[in-house]
Amino acid sequence: MTISILFVCTGDVCRSSMAVGALYRMVRRAGIERLFDIDSAGIYHGHAGRPPSLLAVEAAARRGYDIAGLRSRPLMSDDIARFDYPLAMDRTHLVAMRSMAPQGLADRPQMFLKFTPGLGIRDVVDPYGGTTGDYERALDLIEDGCAGLLQHLRRQLDAA
Repeated sequence: MTISILFVCTGDVCRSSMAVGALYRMVRRAGIERLFDIDSAGIYHGHAGRPPSLLAVEAAARRGYDIAGLRSRPLMSDDIARFDYPLAMDRTHLVAMRSMAPQGLADRPQMFLKFTPGLGIRDVVDPYGGTTGDYERALDLIEDGCAGLLQHLRRQLDAA
């Protein structure tokens, strides 16, 4: 059994890339990385093929996540069908994902932070164009979200 997760943000050059790095490290540390397919995409196609932003790479590296080799790719409608967990970083992404979902799958995309309800926050604010602190704050939320997601997925794996 493989669980596939797709993190979606605007350009796939900061939030979703940092989430890939954070979750991959968490599942690797748990020794269960073989059970996961983790990817990212953006609803804006203008960054396709570009690496994550320098501030995202630096923020991730300070926490031990190597995301420098990732490349942005545009979200495609078949991604919604292919991934078990297509996850939106904010509500605008969720609307876009649901509008492009194949028929019958509009409810499959979910908010990323729904797996960490105790935060009381729905959106990971876009740090792109902001300060180092903005990237650090976004990564704080992303780490919390990944921890909550992994806890949810481990329960799912234990039940299988």
